[in-house]
Amino acid sequence: MKSIRDYSSGSALENVNKAIAEAKADVDFHSLLCLTEERAIARAKKLDDGGKKGRLHGVPFVVKDNFLAFGGPTTAASKMLENFNAPLQATAVERLEAEGAICIGKANLDAFAHGGSTENSAFGPTKNAIDKSRVAGGSSGGSAVSVALGIVPFALGSDTGGSIRQPASFNGVVGVKPTYGTVSRYGVVAMASSTDTIGCFASNAADANLVMEIMSGQDRKDMTTLPDFWRDDYAFTKKKVGVIKPFMSDSVDIEVVSRVREYIEKLQGLGYEAEEVDLPMAKYSLGMYYIVTPAEIMSNLARYDGIRYGHRSKEAKNLGEVYTKSRAEGFEAENKRRIMIGSFVLSSGFFDAYYLKAQKARTLLVNEFRELFKQYDVLVGPVAPTPAFKLGENTTDPIKMYLADVMTVPASMAGLPAISVPAGVTQQGLPVGAQLIGDYTSDRALLELAEQVEGVI
Repeated sequence: MKSIRDYSSGSALENVNKAIAEAKADVDFHSLLCLTEERAIARAKKLDDGGKKGRLHGVPFVVKDNFLAFGGPTTAASKMLENFNAPLQATAVERLEAEGAICIGKANLDAFAHGGSTENSAFGPTKNAIDKSRVAGGSSGGSAVSVALGIVPFALGSDTGGSIRQPASFNGVVGVKPTYGTVSRYGVVAMASSTDTIGCFASNAADANLVMEIMSGQDRKDMTTLPDFWRDDYAFTKKKVGVIKPFMSDSVDIEVVSRVREYIEKLQGLGYEAEEVDLPMAKYSLGMYYIVTPAEIMSNLARYDGIRYGHRSKEAKNLGEVYTKSRAEGFEAENKRRIMIGSFVLSSGFFDAYYLKAQKARTLLVNEFRELFKQYDVLVGPVAPTPAFKLGENTTDPIKMYLADVMTVPASMAGLPAISVPAGVTQQGLPVGAQLIGDYTSDRALLELAEQVEGVI
């Protein structure tokens, strides 16, 4: 893996050419869907010709292909948007480019970010960076693998219920899901609007901190963004971490629990006291998530109708068939499954029984977190119940696939910052991530704590 400082000596063009060469060598893992080579080289030459040098001058990166970015199509890994060329760029991409970073490609994902393995991509799965027989995680699998393989020092992803943290854990990199509203979602294909967040992958916490600082802050184009809090003087003062008891149970892989406990010991070595804490509403979080998010997914995907943009069926003979056949051909099976669930929970007679009840339960979860953060600086647990599973292992069992999100969705439903940090490997050499969850706007302090642990030998 590479860090941002590895690009400090070479010219922007040299950096870009090396990254593109690395990307073209990735024929086995399928981390990228396309390269934005022509635009990247042109930007590198322009940067080398002079002008103000930003904090990411000449540093290459990739974006998950649900980010609108120039130089190639934005497909969201779906047939629906296979030939869609973005008329604008995402705010996050614009802010990184303003500091001299150069996007070299678009990373693979589960179509429309629906999935936890990157096996739901319309263009084929991404393979795990350590073991090609296993999944990369999802939905931001391509971004995680591109960093783990050393193609780029950082990559962008979106995290709605664990889509950054889980692939970060599976591939042994740092993955950041910020406080809801930290980074503008303008120019990013929407999944579930009340939990979508923009974050990043990096090889170390310091690089992730820099990238997040650059991207964060208010944006008039996204009314959910928060005023810039990244440089606020937020510090952990209690020196106490809460170990989430239900995440460390016998149902979790024993090696995952062992690696997380070893990470907690490093926190204790830094002077933190560790205590087990309960989070009773955690066991309901997955149920909440798979009611609320399909409802929002259904609403957001309604715009893809074969009329305004996106795939339009050539077999359609009338307006009704334009809608039905375009969607049938353009959406993947997992997209259709979530649309149907969302339609059901929002339908007449079921709204109160499902959607409204899930939102009330969500408030109870938020209150539980709020009480815990009165006593603890950070909550700790695994990112996922297992290391990366085999390709194809869960594809025929949606419930088993959804259960992989059981430890990441609580922070998402509450809008809290959470990061995945490498905690070691199993006897088979598979990476395991520890999840650090902080109170609202404690994002920078979380990453600084992770950086301190990286320095522990």
